[in-house]
Amino acid sequence: MKNQTKIKEFVLLGFTESHNLEIFLFALFFIMYFMTVTGNLLIIIITLMDFHLRTPMYFFLRHYAILEIGYTSAVIPTTLINLASGRKTISYAGCVSQSFLYFFLGTTDFFLLTVMSFDRYVAICHPLRYTAIMNDHFCTLLVVLSWIGGFTLVFGQTMHFLQFPFCGSNVINHFFCDTSPLHKLLCGDTRILDLISFISAVFSLLGTLAVTVVFYMKIISTVLRIPTAASRQKAFSTCAAHITVVSITYGSCISMYVKPLQEDGQDFNKAVAVLNNVVCPLMTPFVYSLRNKQVQNALKNAFDCKIVFNKMQSVS
Repeated sequence: MKNQTKIKEFVLLGFTESHNLEIFLFALFFIMYFMTVTGNLLIIIITLMDFHLRTPMYFFLRHYAILEIGYTSAVIPTTLINLASGRKTISYAGCVSQSFLYFFLGTTDFFLLTVMSFDRYVAICHPLRYTAIMNDHFCTLLVVLSWIGGFTLVFGQTMHFLQFPFCGSNVINHFFCDTSPLHKLLCGDTRILDLISFISAVFSLLGTLAVTVVFYMKIISTVLRIPTAASRQKAFSTCAAHITVVSITYGSCISMYVKPLQEDGQDFNKAVAVLNNVVCPLMTPFVYSLRNKQVQNALKNAFDCKIVFNKMQSVS
């Protein structure tokens, strides 16, 4: 065993040693991060303001937008600072906090996506009972349970991780404090910690995905029994955006955290992490909401009201 070391900060190798490329990545990530936060904030504001969007589907979507802002903000601001300044260090406390928030919010994402698939299942398979089942109390309970589930899974794993000292090196071959490169720096027997991490990943990723697949199998079976093609298309259209987000989110995360990661595949893992941290949260406002006619009408109404209000102020 190497000498145990009291590490106060870590060195994040990031993407490249080229300063020009770092400036380009900073500009690219900054634009995408700004669009992500702005788009998801717009979803939150519109679903709160417009009476027609006060339904369970948009209630869950609002909380999902909140999660997406927090999820991408756990990693990207620090990455932007490091790219702009050329500094590649992060404090021990900052690294642990970043890792906890990233996985806590990401795991909660999976639970909430499963809740959203359940909402679509009830709406399509049990439309006459939809209002009775998806009442305000039950919807709030599902969201709270999603947050509690994400916190419980990640908090216990983080507490176990903090019991291990580090062995010499403080260099992390990533642009944020991911668990896999962090675990490689630990001293002692980490087999139990690795097993806990694997079980947590399987449960939060494959477990919730399996439940979502079951719901959609039932949805597809119900939709195929609808007599008219127009009604079938309308039913499928309410699920299309959710299926898109689920496919990309789960696909990127499974490729990172369920399969064994090899050192020579670290560049690929960084690329997938960018997809997961930047691209997926950016997709939510565009794919999931802004292409929805109800949201478009809500935006149009809000914009028209603002124009009328400004005209009234100018006249007065």
